[in-house]
Amino acid sequence: MVRGAVQSSYDNAEILLRAVDVLFIGGLLYGSMLLVGSVAPDHTFLLMTTALLYFQISARFWNLYGSWQLLPLREEMRQLAIVWLAVLSALLITGFALHVTSDYSRLALGTWSLSVPACMLGLRAYLRHHVERNARKGIDIRILAFIGANRTAERIARHFHSRLWSGLRVAGVYDDRAVKRLNLQSLSLVGSIDDLVRDAREGKVDFVFITLPICAEHRIDQIVRDLADTTASVFIVPDAYIFERNHANWREVAGHPIISVYDTPFFGISGLLKRLEDVVVSSLILLLISPLLLAIAVAVRVTSPGPTIFRQRRYGLNGQVVEVWKFRSMTVTENGDTVVQATRGDLRVTPLGAFLRRTSLDELPQFFNVLQGQMSIVGPRPHAVAHNEQYRALIHGYMLRHKVKPGITGWAQINGWRGETDSVDKMEKRVEYDMHYIRNWSLGMDLRIIIATAFKGFRGQNAY
Repeated sequence: MVRGAVQSSYDNAEILLRAVDVLFIGGLLYGSMLLVGSVAPDHTFLLMTTALLYFQISARFWNLYGSWQLLPLREEMRQLAIVWLAVLSALLITGFALHVTSDYSRLALGTWSLSVPACMLGLRAYLRHHVERNARKGIDIRILAFIGANRTAERIARHFHSRLWSGLRVAGVYDDRAVKRLNLQSLSLVGSIDDLVRDAREGKVDFVFITLPICAEHRIDQIVRDLADTTASVFIVPDAYIFERNHANWREVAGHPIISVYDTPFFGISGLLKRLEDVVVSSLILLLISPLLLAIAVAVRVTSPGPTIFRQRRYGLNGQVVEVWKFRSMTVTENGDTVVQATRGDLRVTPLGAFLRRTSLDELPQFFNVLQGQMSIVGPRPHAVAHNEQYRALIHGYMLRHKVKPGITGWAQINGWRGETDSVDKMEKRVEYDMHYIRNWSLGMDLRIIIATAFKGFRGQNAY
């Protein structure tokens, strides 16, 4: 969302949300404890202050308040759920570490844990409804216009078209080019740039987004000078789409905006969280499936000659070669410069191996790869080195999927892009889903993929 004057109503809403969230956390905690009446006031105060501290840290990390007016309510609900789960997890860990969990009523804590997010979500739903209702009535509406018809302007326009609670109404785009030279879908051509300056002077436009290309710096400077004679709020929006549009993101270094064209999401605290997720989840899963691992290992050993575990060289993080573990499912163990993909009716696949591959049980030893730090629970699936070298020459940006560790399951796999890739088109689609995961990663997204994998499995029609 734009800053400055455009933020007036949103700043008030953010202040309201922050204040009421504090009241919810503190008030509902005291209310729950009073209903039970088993905890001293000083203990309740200690829990409240700790919870508020963890909540503020989590809210800042997940940008809870900076995005409420940008996200659909469903996404905000998901974001709030992640923040609150992080708070409860931190409180639980702290309680066990200090041996104070027995001091609090489980009934009271359970009531508080459920009532706080319910009240927070209810407040946010009401605020959205209130702002949207006012917008439909034309109350507190401001007019937004663009200078320069391009993909950036259209993307921002679509954003505001679908979000009535933003309080901004898009008038259209002003451009000196003829309408027949423009390919507009979400924007209508209102007039020339001179027309925009005139409309701004007459108070018909409240906000101006200049989306001209960077090379038009002299033209932009002149427009800014002309608009200085108006009361319109003016914002320059650099066109990040000129750089690898599927990958560009904005960052800031020493106060200077930079465009991150290719980057990894797992840096700093995000990398620590990802590693913690991998260690905890893989350890729990290995404890649960250890009898199954033993049974499969014995079955592989007795049903066909050869090793139980097949170690295949694959590319990992930053293109480094790692050995990925699998239960052997074939009569051969290809691991050289040429690896032939399994196909339907492949005679190299053993009867037991066919079952293991269909159900992805052959992948279970890769949880040990996760513990070793070579893989993640969730990430792009690794391919044999020979296949990597083949497809990196055919698919633009193929190696970008190795900006993160390979995963046991991934966004592509739960969306049906698993198994044999007998065409470049199929591999391009898998890479597209892998890049979507890398660009949009969050702990919540990982959780969603893990749950989907648990209920749906890795199964796919192309897995042979």
